[in-house]
Amino acid sequence: MSKSPLVRFTKIVLDFMFYTGIVICITVPFLFKLVGRYYSIFREFYLPFCIIFIIAGVFALVILWELRSIFKTVFREDPFVRENVRSLKRMGVSSFCIAFAMLTRLLFVITPAALVLVAVFAIAGLFSLVLSQVFDQAVTYKQENDLTI
Repeated sequence: MSKSPLVRFTKIVLDFMFYTGIVICITVPFLFKLVGRYYSIFREFYLPFCIIFIIAGVFALVILWELRSIFKTVFREDPFVRENVRSLKRMGVSSFCIAFAMLTRLLFVITPAALVLVAVFAIAGLFSLVLSQVFDQAVTYKQENDLTI
């Protein structure tokens, strides 16, 4: 499975997104100043938007970090480990934090995109937490099976 071109490509995309995300999080204040020249909403709510988007960005980086961690176990061909259960739980909590940050953004400006982000990350959070329980059960079965042999 780890030799699959799809897995390798996905790992490259995740790495690119992670490192690009770091750069974007660092440059948010500068980018929002620049965008503020063209869109008054970014001038009007500069500081709250910077804080909200940096917080959301950091939690997005946590999600990407955890996905990269999960991919390491896929490359080792041992994905059913407790480490991945913890990663999925952290991804779920991070997703809810992003949803909350985008919900906070709605206090300043209500946009369809922000509403969609709230829904997407809330669903992603639920999905990650449920998947962590599935992985937890799979790890338990695997450990019991390993003890049997």
